Order: sequence, then structure tokens, then C-alpha cells
Amino acid sequence: MSTADLVFTGGPVFTGDPARTRASSLAVTGERIVAVGHDEVRDLVGPSTEVVDLSGKLLIPGFQDAHVHAVFGGVELAQCDLSATTGADEYLRIVAGYAAAHPELEWITGGGWSMESFAGGLPTRELLDSVVPDRPVLLVNRDHHGSWANSRALELAGITADTPDPADGRIERDASGRPTGVLQEGASDLVSRLVPAGTPADRLAGLLRAQELLHSLGITGWQDALLGEFSGKPDPSDAYLAAAQDGTLTARVTGALWWDRGRGAEQIPELLALREKSRHGRFRAGSVKIMQDGIAENFTAALTSPYLDGCGCATANSGMSFVDPAELCAHVTALDALDFQVHFHALGDRAVREALDAIEAAVAANGRRGNRHHLAHLQVVHPDDISRFARLGALANIQPLWAAHEPQMDELTIPFLGPERTAWQYPFGSLVRAGATLVAGSDWPVSSPDPLAGLHVAVNRAVPGATDGRVFLPEQRIDLTTALGAYTAGSAHVNGHDDAGSLRPGHLADLVVLDRDVLSGPPEEIADARVEQTFVGGVRVHGA
Repeated sequence: MSTADLVFTGGPVFTGDPARTRASSLAVTGERIVAVGHDEVRDLVGPSTEVVDLSGKLLIPGFQDAHVHAVFGGVELAQCDLSATTGADEYLRIVAGYAAAHPELEWITGGGWSMESFAGGLPTRELLDSVVPDRPVLLVNRDHHGSWANSRALELAGITADTPDPADGRIERDASGRPTGVLQEGASDLVSRLVPAGTPADRLAGLLRAQELLHSLGITGWQDALLGEFSGKPDPSDAYLAAAQDGTLTARVTGALWWDRGRGAEQIPELLALREKSRHGRFRAGSVKIMQDGIAENFTAALTSPYLDGCGCATANSGMSFVDPAELCAHVTALDALDFQVHFHALGDRAVREALDAIEAAVAANGRRGNRHHLAHLQVVHPDDISRFARLGALANIQPLWAAHEPQMDELTIPFLGPERTAWQYPFGSLVRAGATLVAGSDWPVSSPDPLAGLHVAVNRAVPGATDGRVFLPEQRIDLTTALGAYTAGSAHVNGHDDAGSLRPGHLADLVVLDRDVLSGPPEEIADARVEQTFVGGVRVHGA
């Protein structure tokens, strides 16, 4: 009998295999699992076998992130990073310090500011002017659906009271019509297009920086949710191709090619060419990202009825559908016929319905082609649409961290949705009970990429460390095994890796060692767990 290269003993092992969910030992030869079981697996230990004694620590399948912006996130880590804190004064301190440390920079860029740090979610250009008056500043918010600019940036872009709002965005203005410094959605492009583009070397460094972080969190693969030029940022595809070609890409990456919402079907031949070009080693781009709406906090998420105002009265605004619904059906049908996966940003209930309608049109025209179309975010889902996910084979791509009471939810969302729609938010439990397949992601750098934090919120519907006892829509909690399945087998499925996401012989040895058995511990302690080791294809990419 041949011996294995790597053997884990002293489990527990969570396999993710419904036929045998638990084991205590696992063996790897090359990049694949060759045995899962108990004491008998020790027979595969030979003189050159590396043996990892789990000593009660938990071995699980590698996490996969079904919606992340890895290159953008990695690049932003080297810019003016506001994501680790909150509060206007603290932001200004960081911006001032960054500007002083980088006198050579023509523009001050970065972001990660949180809307709840400002009245109405809206900072002003005067605040930035107070710390950087002489150079343009442009900082994206944590959601990446809006930007904060100083007066110099607005001046360079020629944005005045007379500048009209673009079709896909909004310039925030004061009572006199003067721009305040916040640019929502497509309005950010008016300034961001002036920011000097980073170099290919910058993007590659950002990818490798992000990959190191994601591996440290147990993430072995992901779907990059936006490959293409967007909001003044250059296409990150070159970083993936360079890393795949030189062997530094250790993760398994699926790319979602950006659908330019200002164009139509004429871009499909270009997407076909990009799909063919963007395929090397562990990287391939076979998905198309369609952003159908915005976000609730800036009132651009597409709703079936209007937002409320601060007094609870209906407004005239129901959000934005960035792609005409009839055209969306035609485009998705055409993409599906060409075996593209479609990755929708669908946050409001109208956008969710429009995306499901488009998938239904594609199925009616083309039959079921198994392209694994998925809807990301799913903040507000009308109850009438819950059952359509399973019926259409549409995958529910959830970002669990957002499904909790926190200031952005309590102050900037719930008052403007009202009680009925508030109860429709992040319906994970309802989707599971209706037979939908859940996949999971982070949307990093919008929010933390840590899957353990996401698992914690999916199970508890409260942020890690919460002490107030409030549970956000407790009936929508899911159990830890289901949540783990979404982050492993579910996301592997949506990313096209059917031989990953569960631990069984013949599958890829994409593995994570946690410092404790979270399945046996209290659910309120899930986020306390840490990743000790991460393996991709049997090769250790993080840990001792």
C-alpha cells in the first residue's frame, strides 16, 4: 500500500459530506484527499509523511468567498485606510496623517468610512478641506457605493451647483443646490476618472497582499465580483493573469466580468473574448457581473414601493434599476445561451424580482443549462419571491455580516424601510426552508472578509461581541452546519469547483484547521475561533 504525503489525525474532522459528516483522520496524496476515516487512515503514514496531530482542533473544508473584491481590497490596504475605525474626528486624524506622510502623492485616495459616523450618513467637503485643503481627496465609503470629496477634487472635476446628476447616481447638495462633497453611485465617476491609475505592479501587489490576508482567514478560493474598469479603477484582471502565470496565485479564483450598465448587448462579443483570454492555471473568468441596483442606505436600492422619509411618510423615490428590466431579461437570456454564469448585485426587493424574472426568461428560452446564476446581497426580498430561488435554480449569495442590529441598520435603514419591509431583510432561514441553495461571501473590502465572523452572524443574527441581547429577526437564523455548508460546499459550487467544498476521497485537499471545534461549542463563541492552518491542494499556504 502506498503512503500519503499528509495525514491529519486526532480530529474532529467536519467533512461536509451528508453521508458521513464526522471523522477523526484524513489523508492527502498530491493535491487530493485519498482517505477519510478514523484509526485505519494511520496505515497510510510512511517515513516521508507529514503528520498533523489535530489534538481536538477542527479540520474543515476550505472556505470559499462567493463575492469579494480581492484586488481592490488589497490595493486599498496600502492607501488611506479608514475601515478599522469610526467617527469623524478619527477619520480626519487618519487622513491628515496619511497626507503628511505622503507629500509626493498628487491625490489622496482610499476609503472605508462608515455612514453612521455622520448626520444623515453624509460628511461634508469642508471637513476634508480642514485637513487637506491643497490637494484633491477622494475617499470611498465602506459600502463602495458613494465617495467623499474635498473642494479641490470637486473643483478639478468641474462639479458645481449647475452640474446635473448622472443617470446612475446622485450629487448630494445643500439647500442652495451647492454640492456638499458626497457623490452617490455613478456620480463618483465624475471625480474618480481624474485619479491617476495605478500600475500593473500596484495591482499585482494588491492581489498578493489580499491573498495572504484571505488565506490567513481560511479562504482557499473566491469569486472576484468585478473584473473590468469601474468608477475610475482599472481592470484588475491583469493581476490575476500575472499571478496565475508566474505561480504566485495559490487560491482558486473565478472572475465575474463587469457588465457596463451604460451599454447593451453590443458588449457580449467583448465578454466572450475576455472569457477566452482570462483563463490560466487557477484563474478563470466565466461569470458576468450585473449590478441591478444600489444600496438601501443611500436610497438607491430598487424597491417595489417608495422609501419613507424621516417622518415615516412615503417619498417619491423607489431607488434605481440600473438595467432596464426588459433589457435585463434579453441580456441574461443571451448570456445564458453562451454558458456564462450571471452574478447579480440585487439588494432591494424590486432588483431581486427583476433578476429572478431574467433568470426565468433565460430558462424559458434556453432550458436549464446549469450555469449557476446567483443573486448577491438579498437585503430585502419580497415573500412572494422566496420560493422562486429553488424553482429556478437561482443560488442565494448571502453576506451574513450585514444581518444584524448595528448603527447603519438601525439608524440609516430601518426607519426608511418601515416595519413590513424591515421584516423581509436577509431572509436566510426562509430561503433554506424553501429549498434554496445558499452560498456565502463577504463583499470585502465593504465588510470584513472573516468567514468566522460571518458564520457567527448567520447563526446568531447579532454581531460578534454584542451585549445588548438584541437578535435581528430571530426566525431567520440558520444552524451552524447549514452556514458552514454555504461558506464551503455552496460557494465551491457557485465557483464551479465541484471537487472542493467537502472532504471526501478524490476531492481537492483544500483544508482549514481551526483552533477549536466550533460545532461543539456555544454559538455565541463562534467568532472567537481562529484559523491556525490553511491548505490549498495539499500545500500549506498559511500557518506553522
